[in-house]
Amino acid sequence: MDVLGKITELREARNWTEYMLAEKSGLPQSTISSWYKKGMLPSITSLEKICNGFGITMSRFFSDGNEAVELTLEQKLMLDRWDTLSKEQKSALIEFLKTI
Repeated sequence: MDVLGKITELREARNWTEYMLAEKSGLPQSTISSWYKKGMLPSITSLEKICNGFGITMSRFFSDGNEAVELTLEQKLMLDRWDTLSKEQKSALIEFLKTI
């Protein structure tokens, strides 16, 4: 797996700069930049902070989309709420999410 590529993909999907990722993860921007400049991989501790910044679990980070992943508490709450929505509400929410 291309760890730095995955970090970039997740960051760009959120329209975040490296600085914004640093703010969200609590890591220095210089640390994040050095990973790319030197072709280094983040430590497990740093990767956990990155995942927390993205609001995802490590399991989700390494998932290829074909296996079950562990959900965060926030994600579980959202899915529980999703199950209570009507078909129309679900459609409206999907359309809203496409706009943000």
